[in-house]
Amino acid sequence: MFIQLNSQTIEKLEKCLGERPGYFKLFFDTEGCGCNGVIVIQVISEPHATDIEVQKEPFTFFVDRQQESLFDEQMQLEADENYPSFKLSSDSSLLGSNIRVKDIR
Repeated sequence: MFIQLNSQTIEKLEKCLGERPGYFKLFFDTEGCGCNGVIVIQVISEPHATDIEVQKEPFTFFVDRQQESLFDEQMQLEADENYPSFKLSSDSSLLGSNIRVKDIR
């Protein structure tokens, strides 16, 4: 899996980490969402045993191995310049257009 990040996205993700160490995790959250879930970018301190590393540079991203099939092999993550959210897309689909970062460290 590869997640393409532009310079604006890298800058916003750096701000999300702040001065504390951490990793990013693409997570399909179904808690309190009814039957449909939403994609969230979690900031985690350590990966869970079921998480797999999908990207190392410029940030380390993880995905739960049970959720890996929900994401495409090549994706673009783009920051919204006017709103604290991101858009995740691939060549074949828009996976999410109002993706938030949730710090759970």
